[in-house]
Amino acid sequence: MKKGLFVLIGLAIVVGIWGVTSYNRLTALDQAVQTQWAQVENVYQRRADLIPNLVETVKGAANFEKETYTKVAEARARAGQVTVGADVINDPQKFEQFQQAQQELSSALSRLIAVSEAYPDLKATAAFRDLMTQLEGTENRIAVERMRFNEAAQAYNAQRRRFPTVLIAPLLGFGDKPYFRAQEGAEKAPKVSF
Repeated sequence: MKKGLFVLIGLAIVVGIWGVTSYNRLTALDQAVQTQWAQVENVYQRRADLIPNLVETVKGAANFEKETYTKVAEARARAGQVTVGADVINDPQKFEQFQQAQQELSSALSRLIAVSEAYPDLKATAAFRDLMTQLEGTENRIAVERMRFNEAAQAYNAQRRRFPTVLIAPLLGFGDKPYFRAQEGAEKAPKVSF
């Protein structure tokens, strides 16, 4: 009788230690995902902060297409309306809305840059060149931070799905984290003609 009680107590201790260890590991990985998400938000904010300066510089160019910079400003406003926070990475729908708003802004910026190619005077101004350099650097940072976020989400999701953690994770409130995906049509190379 005593031997069975000791075995039961020993088993309870092992399960308890496993549960605490699993919880602590998932918590650490969840924090890594949240930290990386904050960095993604940071670089998207940097881009949003550069856009008004870029639009004002472009507005200064004679006869520049008003519709183009208006669309950029509208896309920036829509991207700003998508509420972001730590809950975005726990809600696939909110994450998709955030990603869609950022993709719309990227498309609008691409159109602005493409149209600006027709204005040599605009391209020659130091302010425009500096802003384009900063924007290019920011776009590169966005790509890097999205990759790092995906890596953090992958480490978290892999740990969450490992046996026996998969048994306890849902009970502790740990769900899957979403991944950034390529924009639809990104697999097709752009058509260039001269």
